[in-house]
Amino acid sequence: MNSDSTGKLNLGHLFRAAGLDPDDVIVIRHTARGLAADAAMAWGESLRDYTRTQGRRYSKLPKVPPRIWLVFLGTTGLLGRFITAYENQGEIESEGTDVQRFFDLTPSEIFSAHKDRLVIEWTADSVNWAKVGEQAENIPIVEIADRAQVPFPGFDSIIVDFETLQKVTADSRYREWQAALASVKGVYLIADMSTRRLYVGKADGADGFLGRWSEYAKTGHGGNAALRELDNIDLTHRRHFQFSILQVFSPNAPARQIDDAETHYKRVLLTRGESGLNRN
Repeated sequence: MNSDSTGKLNLGHLFRAAGLDPDDVIVIRHTARGLAADAAMAWGESLRDYTRTQGRRYSKLPKVPPRIWLVFLGTTGLLGRFITAYENQGEIESEGTDVQRFFDLTPSEIFSAHKDRLVIEWTADSVNWAKVGEQAENIPIVEIADRAQVPFPGFDSIIVDFETLQKVTADSRYREWQAALASVKGVYLIADMSTRRLYVGKADGADGFLGRWSEYAKTGHGGNAALRELDNIDLTHRRHFQFSILQVFSPNAPARQIDDAETHYKRVLLTRGESGLNRN
């Protein structure tokens, strides 16, 4: 693999990180008759069938192809976006014809974190749609894009469990959520789904709901006495918590207005005393 002091990446760097021998990998760039990348993803089994069927004449594959097949789809120019990976279990000679060979390809998890994100730049000889060994490892990486964003559903539609809450507050895929949650203050509800007991709280500090819920994501209890007691008994109990929003206020809303709303919901939902999780 060619080295580059400028920090440029090529597929060889990913091969090495994954413990792959370049000679054990073939990189394929389909043009797919002009289909867009998302359409190719929708092919499902058809994409596998398209890939496993190879001509006997004019094929770019070696006589004995490598074990790992990385499939890219051509986009603009010489670029290609990673679609999926297969493991070659060998040629199925019983299916072969005079003009075609068929290979037993099974889905592989190799580079699965980079599906529809990894973009490479193919060589100028685009007619040579398959590369092996040194040719494959020297293919430049142009981009590893952010994962697909999770659209914000609106404040009234938010119902998330604890595991999702951790993603909402920290995962880059939830940027829309984070921006929205940080832009407002308000009153929220935590439901213990194992006991049906409820907790009403307010988000009136910096970064609104995002700031407050980030504390729950980090600690599991957010500093609340009853939730901390549950946490002390069983650290895994937090997985039973479900978070939702009861009322939203502008970031400039008076503190008294938010306090009154919090008190109102505590009364309505009976969250004080033995039936709930509020201590005041």
